[in-house]
Amino acid sequence: MSNTLLFQPFENAKLALKNRIVMAPMTRGFSPGNVPNDLNIDYYRKRAAGGVGLIVTEGTCVGHKAANGYPNIPYMAGEKQLAGWKKVVDAVHAEGCKVVPQLWHVGSIRKPGIEPEPEVPGYSPSGLVMRGKKRCHEMTEDDIWDVIAAFAKAAADAKAIGFDGVEIHGAHGYLVDQFFWEGLNERTDKWGGSLVKRTRFAAEIIKAVRAEVGPEFPIILRWSQWKQQEYSAKLAQTATELETFLSPLVEAGVDIFHCSTRRFWEPEFEGSDMNLAGWVKKITGKPTITVGSVGLDAAFTEEGKSEFSDANPESLDKVTERLARDEFDLVAVGRALIANPDWANKVQAGTTGDLVPYTKDMLTKLA
Repeated sequence: MSNTLLFQPFENAKLALKNRIVMAPMTRGFSPGNVPNDLNIDYYRKRAAGGVGLIVTEGTCVGHKAANGYPNIPYMAGEKQLAGWKKVVDAVHAEGCKVVPQLWHVGSIRKPGIEPEPEVPGYSPSGLVMRGKKRCHEMTEDDIWDVIAAFAKAAADAKAIGFDGVEIHGAHGYLVDQFFWEGLNERTDKWGGSLVKRTRFAAEIIKAVRAEVGPEFPIILRWSQWKQQEYSAKLAQTATELETFLSPLVEAGVDIFHCSTRRFWEPEFEGSDMNLAGWVKKITGKPTITVGSVGLDAAFTEEGKSEFSDANPESLDKVTERLARDEFDLVAVGRALIANPDWANKVQAGTTGDLVPYTKDMLTKLA
């Protein structure tokens, strides 16, 4: 099947892109001192020059003392950090590409000793790091509002330095997702309990971000059913539950949903072959981004493994067929873009035979 649909422009009221290809956010850990540097600038510039329509940056921490969970992660807070990101934005824009930062708080994933405040413990809704394992700080009401304010400030700073929108990281078992998930949220106050109550933390973040950035600035929410703590987890077991989950987030102000799956071609519910992004678009009417091993022959990792799996290039027929029937609007590509900065240009030119496989050793360098 032709790949031309991937290169049709995308336009809605808040975001216009030259094509449907999104660079997926991927943690790289190449920012010593939590400051984006020349290596980061060149990394993103190459993918912009390589033909993608939108770049979602690696997770960048909001300005909260417990936000970070890994070494050398960039922040969207601090004079040097924002100056570094401004150079990234300018480099990407110079190549005709749009860019949004992924705003991130890791929650209970944080381990002792992590920079920049090594004495600070992990934060979570109920002190849980996994089901039944309570060994981090249970957030107070003040803690919750402090984190909400940190997301709002990060979004305002992102807009001020020229980003084209923001993505809130609400997936993969990090803090926002920890509030979503009954496995880690055992609260009995207004921040926990029913599925709707468990969306409140995210909804308040979205509302606070909207208040800072105004009505026309795009807000993307990345979310997932699966968690790194439990790959089989599901927030919504049925389409009806999915609608219950999504409605408060739409009302809060999400413009685009980035629906993270490990294999984009897998159906979300029995009785339909639609994937998660398809169901979210059907229920909400909002644009969606699909993601999950696009253009590769293996899922990025298997349960119990901590690294991305090797994978070879594969036909894009499955994703273009779904795009053709309007199942989703945008297609996020991850590992294939680590291996091939010019992946989009090669796909458009029909030279996919020149694409190289992704190998795990590529994670140890920024090229």
